[in-house]
Amino acid sequence: VNVTGDWELTVTTPRGERTSPVKFVQEGEKLTVTMTSPRGDESTGEGTVKGNEIEWTITRTTPRGEMTINYKGTIEDENTMSGQAQMGDFGSMEWKAKRKVS
Repeated sequence: VNVTGDWELTVTTPRGERTSPVKFVQEGEKLTVTMTSPRGDESTGEGTVKGNEIEWTITRTTPRGEMTINYKGTIEDENTMSGQAQMGDFGSMEWKAKRKVS
């Protein structure tokens, strides 16, 4: 499965669900990721796709300093994926993503 394209990523946080746009560019197993926060800040990161496993890391600048978020998950089909996000020192949260239909 090639995940290149625009996706909607939803993270389940203690304050409820947060949805934001994500753009993936996949070349072989290499993944480049651009995420837009709910405040409109863009963060870029890199990762890998191996079979149906996907993983990427984003570093965000927050009011409390930089936070690195590591996303790991499973690509279920060409339009859906889900997994866990390790949010720095804040523990992990579940995420899911759906491909945007243009």
